[in-house]
Amino acid sequence: MEHILILGGDGYLGWPTAMYFSSRGYAVTVVDNNFRRNVGKEIDVTMLYEVPNLIERANIWYEKTGYEIKVVIGDLSVPKQMRSLFDGSLEYDWATNKDFTGIADTVIHFAEQPSAPYSMMNFTTSNLTLINNITVTNNLIYAVKDYAPKTHIIKLGTMGEYGTPNIDIEEGWLDITHKGRKDKFLYPRQASSIYHTSKIMDTDLLWFGVRTWDLKVTDLMQGPVYGIDTDESIVDERLRTFFNYDEIFGTILNRFIVQAVVGYPLTVYGSGGQTRGYLNIKDTLQCIFAATKKPAKQGELRIFNQIVETFSVIELAELTKEAGRLIGYDVEIKNIDNPRKEKENHYYNPTYQGLFNLGVKPNLLTDKIIGKIFKVALKYKKNIREEIIFRGVKW
Repeated sequence: MEHILILGGDGYLGWPTAMYFSSRGYAVTVVDNNFRRNVGKEIDVTMLYEVPNLIERANIWYEKTGYEIKVVIGDLSVPKQMRSLFDGSLEYDWATNKDFTGIADTVIHFAEQPSAPYSMMNFTTSNLTLINNITVTNNLIYAVKDYAPKTHIIKLGTMGEYGTPNIDIEEGWLDITHKGRKDKFLYPRQASSIYHTSKIMDTDLLWFGVRTWDLKVTDLMQGPVYGIDTDESIVDERLRTFFNYDEIFGTILNRFIVQAVVGYPLTVYGSGGQTRGYLNIKDTLQCIFAATKKPAKQGELRIFNQIVETFSVIELAELTKEAGRLIGYDVEIKNIDNPRKEKENHYYNPTYQGLFNLGVKPNLLTDKIIGKIFKVALKYKKNIREEIIFRGVKW
């Protein structure tokens, strides 16, 4: 039985990933320090609905399916705690009362502060983002180098590392001819926030580990994700993933749908021409699974652009408006001053064929899919706090 270790297993993507692999017969261990839950309380942002804690989730999953997900609560920015996942020294009081499975065949790395707005709130949140994200990645590559050099690392990167260059975005690498000589380099990065800067540093650390210690790594440059339910969560609503609709942790389409439900004009920043690559949460799971089934080679940093289609902000707003109209909602779109320093009109043409070549079958965005998210938001409409939708974080 293959063992999957998921770092950041309580998050928006981490928990669905844990269920996805568990339901397919993998031995799954998840690690988390409850960062998202704790920060949400600190800055007073709430989710659309209550989500049981990680140990409770694992117990519910076992009761409903018979599959076990082992849970470890710990801070992976502490080297000893990261290394204990690999060196056999895992302390009993870290974990549930189940035995630890042992060295993982694959480590999926989600254990990072995931929000660009949070990273730009002030110097304290910027520092936390940098220290946490870079330290956890550095701890991981050293632990794998020292104890599990054949373990495949899958790190969730972000398309935001690339920025919006005026040339096509290749899948991680760029062939260069300069003064008659040729070489291959990581595609140039130009982050638009401290969070995205930390992700660039992650990639550089992983590339160092590959070059220096022959680690094997897949870096998935993911676009913004939308959606709630997966095939695994439908067995019990308590197994649903987080759903944030605030400016700090909510992704754009999820936020637009909640805004539409309460009659809050859709917050389109500037002209709304900002174009990005997007994907359904179910496709995130497909992509990670495909990368696991066909791992990188020893001494390889393999990079995929993990998106399935591109939209501008105004296009997403119009799609939300139309989906709302179909179920009887009159949705208003409102252009507001852009609080971010970013190009609103730009060239954007990323390549994203690699994961399709591994067998990923995309779920394209439709009125029906948006309508399903609308239904969930409507069910929990009474929980929506309009005052947290837009906080005006500027940079």
